Amino acid sequence: MYKEFKLRKKRNKIIETIPATNEQESALTVYGLMGFIKLWAGDYMIVITKREKIGTIRNKSIYRVAAFQILPLASNLSGLNEDQRAQEQSFVDLLEAHLKNNTFYYSYEYDLTQSVQRRNQFGPDMASEPLYKRADERFFWNRFVSSKLIDAKFDVSNFILPVMQGFVEFNNCQINDKNFVMALISRRSRHRPGTRYFSRGIDAEGHVSNFVETEQLVLYDGPGKTQLIEGKVELSYVQTRGSIPVFWTQVINLKYTPRLWIGENRKSLAAARAHFDEQIRVYGPQILVNLINKKGYELPMGQAYARTVEQLNDPRIYYTHFDFHSECSKMRWHRIQLLVDQLKDKLVEQGYTYVDNTDATPVTKKIQTSVVRSNCMDCLDRTNVVQSTLARWVLTEQLRQVGILEPNQKVEDQESFMTSYRNTWADNADGVSCVYSGTGALKTDFTRTGQRTKAGALQDLSNSITRYVKNNFLDGTRQDSFDLFLGRYKLESDQLATTRNPFKEEKPLRVRVVPYILLFALFMLSLNIARPGYSGFNTFSSYILLLLFWVSVLIAGVRFALQHGDQFVQWPHLVKLPPTDEIAEHSDFTEKGKMSAPEFSKEQL
Repeated sequence: MYKEFKLRKKRNKIIETIPATNEQESALTVYGLMGFIKLWAGDYMIVITKREKIGTIRNKSIYRVAAFQILPLASNLSGLNEDQRAQEQSFVDLLEAHLKNNTFYYSYEYDLTQSVQRRNQFGPDMASEPLYKRADERFFWNRFVSSKLIDAKFDVSNFILPVMQGFVEFNNCQINDKNFVMALISRRSRHRPGTRYFSRGIDAEGHVSNFVETEQLVLYDGPGKTQLIEGKVELSYVQTRGSIPVFWTQVINLKYTPRLWIGENRKSLAAARAHFDEQIRVYGPQILVNLINKKGYELPMGQAYARTVEQLNDPRIYYTHFDFHSECSKMRWHRIQLLVDQLKDKLVEQGYTYVDNTDATPVTKKIQTSVVRSNCMDCLDRTNVVQSTLARWVLTEQLRQVGILEPNQKVEDQESFMTSYRNTWADNADGVSCVYSGTGALKTDFTRTGQRTKAGALQDLSNSITRYVKNNFLDGTRQDSFDLFLGRYKLESDQLATTRNPFKEEKPLRVRVVPYILLFALFMLSLNIARPGYSGFNTFSSYILLLLFWVSVLIAGVRFALQHGDQFVQWPHLVKLPPTDEIAEHSDFTEKGKMSAPEFSKEQL
């Protein structure tokens, strides 16, 4: 007999046990190895145990991860103290939460991390490399947990499976009796990952938060094909989204709108240059579409972005600011067309990717020469509406090119197709939003139906309330799960981990008791309103005074919580955020939105 420890799936607890005889040998079907991660007790292996086929591209199957399992490989827990055992369970819980709350996709043959255009630009040597070496490292989500295999001294290429986090959907479509497949693939970058308020702006390396590349793909085999579409013709159009590339953050403090902080312009400029240098290298010239408000709370962010672009002074960067909420206020959603009209010349010049796979050697007939980079504050709701609108305009041009549409037709006129198209983009919006904000996207009623509805507005209200609760009270744990899985936090690199538990947090007594006081006051107020005679007061005035007392307790408690809001919200434990006093509030912006002149010399740039 031997000693081992195992993760009991029903209880999600790690225990030290001697397995029963009938448990000592078991078979587990594994469809892929996500990787290994080292914790206190040793290595854990993360494997894919269920998959769902969602489509094919050129006869290569694409799968969604449907289930996984975390298998402990260490021998026992006897060497750990009680505190380390508690930490071990917390780490495993974070891994499980990350894997369960995100959607992952992979293929054994098709490189999901590369767009059609980048893939077809590979030379013969690169095309013959193992899949993981061809993968775009930005979207190789399990790159960190695969490092043990990648760094192995012997070849284990067959076991390294690049997994992408994001969204993938395929739809079989028909227009003018011609069958084709429309797919949407969104790839989330593993750099600067995290949740809505704990991951904003840019870092020193030029990585921005919530960076997502979205590729709209059309597969077409010609007018006579009615069965499985192989993709003899591939049409691709790529857009990107990402947080405004300056140093900024929003400090959560229980208020619905957190305080906005903007970092020093000089540091932002250097980081933005690194960001756009990479973007231009990968995608070509940048068409920047800023969708935030030109007034009020969001005004300083628009000024900071415009100033950064102005100081970069790069002819390869085109910048436009379209105030989405102002232009489309009062349900005037058709006014998004104003932005399309403004960008039309740029879109024509930009083009799209057209690859002919009829012969053994693919022929690239057209390439996309630039990219539209859209953003709002979160790069979610407004961004998705605009991206779907621009992609629809390009899709009309693509389908005319291959003869699916007549020269005088538009995809907007194809009612059956547009239902599928809108739903796909709305599903994409929800998929991208859930990971970052914790809820589905807002404004998806417009994306799904082409018009804004009262039911959609109510759903947006519900999502906004849910976001508030999650962002203030739950996102610290979600941020920890990102940091652990993606390697931003490494237990072996934490010098203090042996002497302190990173998950333990001591709050002042007054902070700990206030929630209980509020709950008790709310309970007593409700009880006395429901049962006026409960407290035994015989006069109306004494009854009113009692109600006012409990109301005053509630008001005092809420005021205290708002004044000390940063002590009531949930913060990440593993990777500490920079203290807000190190982030200078920007003061170089005027009331009317004019930008101050640059305060440093050309040599400093």
